[in-house]
Amino acid sequence: MLTERQLLILQTIIDDFVETAHPIGSRALSNDQTINLSAATIRNVMADLEDMGLLEKTHSSSGRIPSQKGYRYYVDNVISPNMRGQDILSVEHMIQDNLIELEQIVQMSAEVLSQLTNYTTIVLGPNTTDATLKQIQLIALNPNTAVAILVTNTGHVEHKHFTIPPNIHMNDFEKMVNILNDRLIDIPIIELPIALQTEVYDLMKKHIHNYEVMFEYIKSVISYEEPTKLFVSGETNILTQPEFKDVDKIYEFYTMLENEGEMIKLLGNQHKGIHVSIGQENKVEAIKDFSLITSTYSIGTNQLGTIALLGPTRMKYRKVISLLQSVSNEMTDLLNLKNKDHL
Repeated sequence: MLTERQLLILQTIIDDFVETAHPIGSRALSNDQTINLSAATIRNVMADLEDMGLLEKTHSSSGRIPSQKGYRYYVDNVISPNMRGQDILSVEHMIQDNLIELEQIVQMSAEVLSQLTNYTTIVLGPNTTDATLKQIQLIALNPNTAVAILVTNTGHVEHKHFTIPPNIHMNDFEKMVNILNDRLIDIPIIELPIALQTEVYDLMKKHIHNYEVMFEYIKSVISYEEPTKLFVSGETNILTQPEFKDVDKIYEFYTMLENEGEMIKLLGNQHKGIHVSIGQENKVEAIKDFSLITSTYSIGTNQLGTIALLGPTRMKYRKVISLLQSVSNEMTDLLNLKNKDHL
């Protein structure tokens, strides 16, 4: 553990470097009224921190910059997220005021986070291959047109308009809805085409007039399109960071963002809660000079996906962790609320 004096110097250097991206010297720190130490004393403390591997000395200046080990110590021992900042309240209101479908909530959360942090946001959506059907509604809008609403256990809602086949009585329409909800609920989404043939066809044949025509319509309506799994926002924000002027590094970064499989692999196995990977702690080569902060969101006990922020190791960790934690909490609350509404 660091002494109180060492901790004060380390925290001040990190906070100043995050804001300026310039090495911090002992003279500048001695002018900081919150430190109240002589330049000589500060130099000695900085030398001790450098010996510990928490600070690094640059070639172009006598000043110091935080090392990746220094950032790790800062994240693990110094910061405690403040959950009631103005930015966090803004996020909550923006999400709550737009109570919309899962994919829209996910996409909007990514956009809001990238705007507030000026970093790149990546949100991994739910694994739809494990999704099951929770509810089907068929609503007749007029004698000729209806809308089918499919709700999954992951909160995804799909709307499809279709033309009601001629010579279909409303009584048959209602019977069909009951058959579908009786036979298809809790069926995995990817198995719906088979379930329609094995669980629904014979019942429609028995109870519904013109069943063959109606079955073909229902088969096309029940076909399920997998929603977008990965949302990225603020891709160009990284270009505003002074650390990233190396064309090769930027090329590797954007190549990684375009590889959906690699991104899903990177974010798909995150543990519940906040996780911070700094620089060389990242396993993917393209982000060895980045910090990756992730948080998960869920419905009930089912973990749905991951929210991630990518930025320089010179990151505003306190702000970013607070925002990320707040957004993941808001998404979880909203998705659970929507889940109850669809029950």
